[in-house]
Amino acid sequence: MANLEIRRAENCRYDLVSLGEIMLRLDPGEGRVRTAHSFRVWEGGGEYNVARGLRRCFGLRTAVVTAFVDNEIGRLLEDAVLRGGVDTSLINWVPYDGVGREVRNGLNFTERGFGIRGAVGVPDRGLTAASQLKPGDIDWDDLFDNRGVRWLHTGGIYAALSESSAALTEEAVSAANRHGVIVSYDLNYRPSLWKAVGGKAKAREVNRRIAGKVDVMIGNEEDYTACLGFEVEGLDENISTIEAEKFQRMIETAVAEFPNFKVAATTLRAVKTATVNDWSAICWVGGEFFESRRYPGLEIMDRVGGGDSFASGLIYGLLSGFDPEKAVNYGAAHGALAMTTPGDTSMASLKDVEKIVGGGGARVVR
Repeated sequence: MANLEIRRAENCRYDLVSLGEIMLRLDPGEGRVRTAHSFRVWEGGGEYNVARGLRRCFGLRTAVVTAFVDNEIGRLLEDAVLRGGVDTSLINWVPYDGVGREVRNGLNFTERGFGIRGAVGVPDRGLTAASQLKPGDIDWDDLFDNRGVRWLHTGGIYAALSESSAALTEEAVSAANRHGVIVSYDLNYRPSLWKAVGGKAKAREVNRRIAGKVDVMIGNEEDYTACLGFEVEGLDENISTIEAEKFQRMIETAVAEFPNFKVAATTLRAVKTATVNDWSAICWVGGEFFESRRYPGLEIMDRVGGGDSFASGLIYGLLSGFDPEKAVNYGAAHGALAMTTPGDTSMASLKDVEKIVGGGGARVVR
């Protein structure tokens, strides 16, 4: 499938390991952060969400490489990860200094938006334990070879957190390449994360270095432009979606420069309001493009994590040996379902995904 030489499951402890930061999300529900008197708590992180989706929805064996401060917030995060079924044995625990002057756990205040009011995220993640992980902290050879891993997933959010997290990301993907572990990478450009360290120029420097070691590249049109420097003629970067054919031209340019890409994929989203989007996905495999079913006027409860759930559905399809069209449809369906529930992570089941992929609708199930 897709020229991916995936290691056999029986020879590996993990189907997928993610490298990234997990934050505590504080969600004001239908309200706003600025006026909230109570918050619902979730865990979330771009790279982790993929591992959790693969475990909870698709039943695969996953783990996360990250770090927490060993205090009550860190243990709350651990409890959330455990409830998600993701292996916590690779988490690095860092002593708490009592105040958080030197190291802390990340927080993310996120409101969902509604109608003409868009979703808003306010991250509070300076000096976090995960951002301070550095090359040499993780024994990748032991993880990838002795324990056995089929797939590594990471991305541009984690690489943006610090010089050391970028270096660790590069170390991880290089080790994965040495051990025959498939690498997927979600560019996930976040202007706020790169703003203070060099903006787009720095984002391109870091991400282009990593891109040369990636097998499955995931990202939307802004990601490819901001992180890798590929432009599409006539594209306004303020537009939240582009026609599939424009994205195809961008991918063809990217693959010519990075022939190591075996799969390239994106979601295509047209934002009509915060709660109504047109949604679909497309992937490139072996010189051909495959587009998912389209979901016009998709009603959204919480858009955060939709792209991560797309990635986990796509990866499930690739790991399962599905043909590209089926794999991208699993990704699009899972992403769509994830946005119908609150929180960063998917609450969908495999049965839910297969029903949507098979053309099922929202008729009541009794």
